[in-house]
Amino acid sequence: MRGATIIGRAIGLLLLTAGSPSTGFAEEALQPYQLVRSLQLVQDRIAAGDHAAMPMQAKLLEMVDARLRAADAEDFREPKNFRALLVYGMSGGNPVTVEAASSRAEADPQSRAIAKGIIDYLNGRPAKAIEALKPIDPMTLPSDLGAFVALVKGSLLATEEPAAALALLDDARLLSPGTLVEEAALRRSVGIAAAQGDGARFALASTQYVASYLYSPYASQFADAFVSGIITLHMAISQDKLADITSMMDPEREKVIYLRIARRAAIDGLTDLSTFAAARAEQGRNGNNNENDPRAQLYSSLSTVTSGTIDDVRAKLGKIDRSRLSQGDRDLLDAAQAIAREVVAPPAALPAEEPGTAAAVPRPETDIAAADKSDEAGLPPVEGVMSEQPTLEATAPAAKPLEAPAAAPASPAEEGLAPAEAPSLASASTDAPVPQPASASATDLDPHDPTDAAMINTRHQLDLIDQMLGAAPK
Repeated sequence: MRGATIIGRAIGLLLLTAGSPSTGFAEEALQPYQLVRSLQLVQDRIAAGDHAAMPMQAKLLEMVDARLRAADAEDFREPKNFRALLVYGMSGGNPVTVEAASSRAEADPQSRAIAKGIIDYLNGRPAKAIEALKPIDPMTLPSDLGAFVALVKGSLLATEEPAAALALLDDARLLSPGTLVEEAALRRSVGIAAAQGDGARFALASTQYVASYLYSPYASQFADAFVSGIITLHMAISQDKLADITSMMDPEREKVIYLRIARRAAIDGLTDLSTFAAARAEQGRNGNNNENDPRAQLYSSLSTVTSGTIDDVRAKLGKIDRSRLSQGDRDLLDAAQAIAREVVAPPAALPAEEPGTAAAVPRPETDIAAADKSDEAGLPPVEGVMSEQPTLEATAPAAKPLEAPAAAPASPAEEGLAPAEAPSLASASTDAPVPQPASASATDLDPHDPTDAAMINTRHQLDLIDQMLGAAPK
């Protein structure tokens, strides 16, 4: 009730300033801690999916900045106003304002240490920020400040001390449930857990995020971390668990997630995961079949391009509407069709040996190396393959903990996950396994046997495709 009263006063203040040529009187009508609390309530609404509140956030940030710039030592004698200054800095505020205002305030040593750590953090000095905040226990601070300090410390320690970082992010959530702080803490926990190989923690954090913050303007960053984590933890996250998490999404977001997973998995050679994700993308939900989506058709074909049903795969690839694919996906389509052609191509006739040359028979790897230039000429260029850079804030200590989004997303697909027209492609590992025809090993193949020679060439094509994708720009 009190929160509703404060935000109501803030809305009234916004209306007053909108109709007045001077905002000075209106800004002084509320204390800094009241303005900052109003800002937090608006940000919490945004985290829950109320994107219409984003213009109000921008205006409140402007008003709080002006009020804090004008604040004097007398204003900061009220401890709540000094805490509000620090919270403002960690809520997307101006670090210059925080530094200038804190220099005018009289505060105890612990509060000054927190101020220094926050200023260093916001100005991209993580080592100094860690040093300043190291002795500070967020759980001993007032909850409004402690939650933000836990979030900052967790972000700073994400790379060097991931276990401690996860514990701090849990503290942030405990101190500020249902807020933008919790949204950010959960989002960062997903990335850290994946990097640590902690499948249980990854699944729990992902489930909690989807349940509460799927419509946050920052959900696209969660989606990046989630897709990357599923690929990284594919041995630890079962398909049933993946389906449980995505079932809480709306059908469009679920489809986009599965399309992105299918693409990444196909490129990384994770055939089972790619097949599963592509099938789920095609099946849709509640009878909404996506079989006509060219991306679903392409990704499901990538995992079976060297299988025994190659004729069916070739026919499916041939029916895909190239005009509805991104450039990166068109390159993948070209690569898949090239492999399919090689699998069924008749073996080329080998030249007859001349007498006396039997001792100079080249080995299979010699033939493969000699064919590099001619094979590469028929493959899509490396530059044509798009790359995807997951946004894992936990690995970027210098970033602001609660950045204000620049603008509301343009569409449901863009606001939550990724543009439905062109899902991103993550750079594949050069060590990713390559689908191989079911046959004897390369060392058992005879390059002079027409069938074996064709298989050697097909394997070489697969290797080149994998190398091309693995070398995609990062």
